[in-house]
Amino acid sequence: MDTTTVAALGDRILGTQPDPSLWVVLATAAAALAVTAPHRIWRLSRNAITIAHEGGHGLTALLTGRRLDGIRLHSDTSGLTVSRGKPHGVGMVLTAAAGYTAPPLLGLGGAWLLADHRITLLLWGATLLLIAMLVMIRNAYGVLTVVVTGGAFLLVSWLTGPQVQAAFAYGVVWFLLLGGVRPVFELQGKRRRGGAPDSDADQLSRLTHVPAPLWLLLFHAVSLCALAGGGRWLLDL
Repeated sequence: MDTTTVAALGDRILGTQPDPSLWVVLATAAAALAVTAPHRIWRLSRNAITIAHEGGHGLTALLTGRRLDGIRLHSDTSGLTVSRGKPHGVGMVLTAAAGYTAPPLLGLGGAWLLADHRITLLLWGATLLLIAMLVMIRNAYGVLTVVVTGGAFLLVSWLTGPQVQAAFAYGVVWFLLLGGVRPVFELQGKRRRGGAPDSDADQLSRLTHVPAPLWLLLFHAVSLCALAGGGRWLLDL
C-alpha cells in the first residue's frame, strides 16, 4: 500500500460514521433477543459468547503477567483457558473473574464506541481481537469457530456499505449485552442442582474464601448494569 492508501484506510477506521435510524437499532435489539432467548437457537449462538468468555480469561491472564498456554472451545459451548503462574494472588483472581464479566463488558465498550459513532473502529477492533485469539486456540473446533466469526466481521468490514455495517455492529453489541446475562443464570441453576463444582465462581471462592454465591451476585451485577448502561447508549436515551 502507498502512503495515500494507508492514510485513507486510517481515516476510514478512525473516523466517525452516521448513526442508523432508530428502527434499525430496535430491529437489531429484537434480532439479538431472538438468538439469545429460545433454547434451541441459544445452543448455537452461545458459541460466540464462549469466545468472549474464554478470550476474557486469556487477555486478563496476559495483562496480569501470567503465561497463556492455550484456549479450547468445545461444541457443547464450553471452553477452557490454561495459563501458568502463581496459583493464587491478584492475577489469578482477576483471570478467573474475567470470564463471565467479559461478554457484557465488551458489549458495554462496544456501545460506547457506537454512541461515539465509531462503527468501523468497532468492527476492525473486534476483527483484530479475534485474529489475536486465533493464535492461542488449541483445538480444531475452536479454530473453526473463531475463523467463521472473524470472517464474518472481515467480510462485513470490507464488502458492505455503511448501513449494513451499522446494523451488523449494533446487532453484535446487543447480542453481547443480552447474551452476557443468560450464562450467569444458567450457572446459578447448575449450582442449585449440584452441578458445575469447578465453575469460575467456585474457583474464585477457593481463591478468596468469599462464598461462591457472592461471586455470582457480582457476575449478575456486572451483566445487568452493562445491559442497562449499554442499552441507554445504544438507544441514545
